[in-house]
Amino acid sequence: MPFGFTRSRSTDDRLDAIEEIIHRMLNDDRIVFDLAMSILLDGVDWRGVRREIKVTDQRVNEGEREVRRQLVIRASVAGGIETPTILVYMSIVKDIERIGDYGKNLRDLGRYGADLSGFPEWYELRDQVAKMITETAEIFAARDTERARERLIAGDKLLTDFDKIVHALVQEDDGQPHAIARALAARYLKRIVAHLTNVLSAVVMPVDRLDYFDEDPEDRE
Repeated sequence: MPFGFTRSRSTDDRLDAIEEIIHRMLNDDRIVFDLAMSILLDGVDWRGVRREIKVTDQRVNEGEREVRRQLVIRASVAGGIETPTILVYMSIVKDIERIGDYGKNLRDLGRYGADLSGFPEWYELRDQVAKMITETAEIFAARDTERARERLIAGDKLLTDFDKIVHALVQEDDGQPHAIARALAARYLKRIVAHLTNVLSAVVMPVDRLDYFDEDPEDRE
C-alpha cells in the first residue's frame, strides 16, 4: 500500500513535527539550488553567497539528524510510529539531504570559473528543476498521488534530457566553452531530480519499491 495511505489518525499528531522538518529541508534545498544556479547563470559572485549556502545546507543536515532522533524516540514508546512509516522517513530524509550536497557541487563549478550564461537552454533546465523541488514539498505534504504521478513522469523526461546532454558532450566536443562544466552540471541536476523522484515515489509506491524511479527506465523491474 502506498505510504500516503498508511498513516493512521492516531499517529498524525506525532508526525506533525517531522513533516514540518521535511518541508523546511526541501525549502532550504531550493534556496541552496537557486543560489548555486545564480552563480552559474546570473553572474553572482560565489563569495557573496558562500555563507548563505553553507548555513542553509547545515540546516538541511541538522534537519536530517533531527528527523532521525525523533523517529528513534517515537519508535521506542508504546503506541509509537509504525515500522513502515519509520523506514519511509529514514529513506526520504537522506534523499533530501543529498539534494543540498548536489547544490553545493553546482556552486563549486561556479567557484572553478564555469559560466553557463551563454546557453539559453540552461535557464529553462534551472527553472524546471527549481519548480520540481517546490512541487515535491507540496505533493509530499498533501500526499497528492495524482500530482505525484504527473511529476514522476516529468522527472523521467528530465532524467532522459540530462543523459542526452552528457552523451552528446562525451561523444563529441560541440565547439562551445565550458563543455566539462556543462556535463558535470547535467549530472548533478540529474541526481537532484532522481532524489526528488525518490521522495515522490513514497507517495505512490509501497515501501519495498522506494527508490524505484531512481533507476533508469530500462533498468526498472
